[in-house]
Amino acid sequence: MLGEIYNQEYSEVNDSAPQWVLLVNVVRQLRKLCPWDRKQTHASLRHLLIEEAYETVEALDMGDMQELSTELGDLLLQIILHSVIAEEAKQFDLADVIAVTIDKMVRRHPHVFGQVHVSGVEEVLQNWESLKAEERKGGSVLSGVPAGLPALLSAYRMQEKAASVGFDFPNRESTWAKVEEEIREFKTAGSEDERESEFGDLLFALVNYARTNQINPEDALRVANRRFRDRFEYVEANVPDMKAAELEELDRHWEASKCQSRKI
Repeated sequence: MLGEIYNQEYSEVNDSAPQWVLLVNVVRQLRKLCPWDRKQTHASLRHLLIEEAYETVEALDMGDMQELSTELGDLLLQIILHSVIAEEAKQFDLADVIAVTIDKMVRRHPHVFGQVHVSGVEEVLQNWESLKAEERKGGSVLSGVPAGLPALLSAYRMQEKAASVGFDFPNRESTWAKVEEEIREFKTAGSEDERESEFGDLLFALVNYARTNQINPEDALRVANRRFRDRFEYVEANVPDMKAAELEELDRHWEASKCQSRKI
């Protein structure tokens, strides 16, 4: 039934059809009749997929549910665009994408759809990783970390994966000791290449310390970035000519911006 509805031509689909079917067929028509949509490829749409994902995250962070609904729609559009492009090449279609996802979720939740009993969230996560390991069939535990992730998030995920198989520091204190070691090595680095390498090691160690404190470094840095933006824009609004202003004046408004943000 799903395939029958999904494969109807746009002209045959009326307003009583499920909304996702209408959207799929709208995209099919765009691919046929719109010059811009017709020329798009998986590669050309790559940056838009990333942008839409980040805009969705921003809406989440702001707690704006109306904007979140809009951004989820934009993200869904990207998924359907890629599916229709693959459909045209007879590689897969949206029905295949949905079927694979259903199969994966059922297979990885035996405590819901099977006879497995779990004691809590930790055991659910352990089972999830074990099932993924079976699917890898001997591949690296790190193979599940996409190469295209932002560097901080990639480091965090790799450390999570490594820790899941016992490759981890014994406690939080030893993790912090590694941070201090990397700070010392960065300070004594000589050449520019050495400084860059040691700074990378320092960042990696800080990410690991964040992990041991249940802090996602990507989320933490994003919040810090937003906080800096808000405070800097406050200074801009109160100091028309920042270049001509004394540093003391800028600092005064910067401190005032902190008080302002605490009132919100």
